[in-house]
Amino acid sequence: MSNEHPNPQSYGQSYGQSYGPSSGPSYAQPHPQPYAPTGPRRLTRSRIDRKVGGVCGGAAVYAGIDPTAMRLLMVAATVFTGGAAILVYLAGWLLMPED
Repeated sequence: MSNEHPNPQSYGQSYGQSYGPSSGPSYAQPHPQPYAPTGPRRLTRSRIDRKVGGVCGGAAVYAGIDPTAMRLLMVAATVFTGGAAILVYLAGWLLMPED
């Protein structure tokens, strides 16, 4: 019995197989982003991803993060600022156009 381990680079080649990026089954490519603007980005309220006014959904699209994460950040900001973040949300609701 040999204590030698096979070379990982040559593993499978003795059987005529090749493992690597050019072999094996082809997997589906990742889906493109659902919203990929071609011009300058605009901060808009979301019509689709909204719970109240669409401010967090629109800000999440603008920042490129998950809308749920943006909502959690807004809740945390509201708690830590003593409610002042609600004024920022209301200003966004009034000033940001809908997409």
